[in-house]
Amino acid sequence: MRSRETLLRLHRFRTEEKRRQVADMEFMIQDFTRKYEDLDAQVKFEESRNGVSDPSHFNYSLSAKATRGRRDNVMRSIAELRDQLAEAQEAFAAEEQELKRVEMMAEKEQGSATPLPQAAAAQGMR
Repeated sequence: MRSRETLLRLHRFRTEEKRRQVADMEFMIQDFTRKYEDLDAQVKFEESRNGVSDPSHFNYSLSAKATRGRRDNVMRSIAELRDQLAEAQEAFAAEEQELKRVEMMAEKEQGSATPLPQAAAAQGMR
């Protein structure tokens, strides 16, 4: 009985930890998306200020070029995080299923343990 409670607690903890990881990754993706949009706006501002929007042009703004590089790095990070998020969501779903399985096993054990004392009491009354 004690080991079943410990197992339940362990699976609940793991499930909650996976849920937190998924939420953290979703927040990071949102944050990186905002940063990407800010950097994109900075690039567009620099290009409009300078009048040159072709990065290969000799008169292209160095500030816009550096900001463009940072923006592209942020986009790659977002793509990597989305891949990691998909894996984390799969792990969360699997852990949730395992928790449900362990909970059902615990309920069955409690259900089978409960009728025995009642059956013994009923036989004692006869």
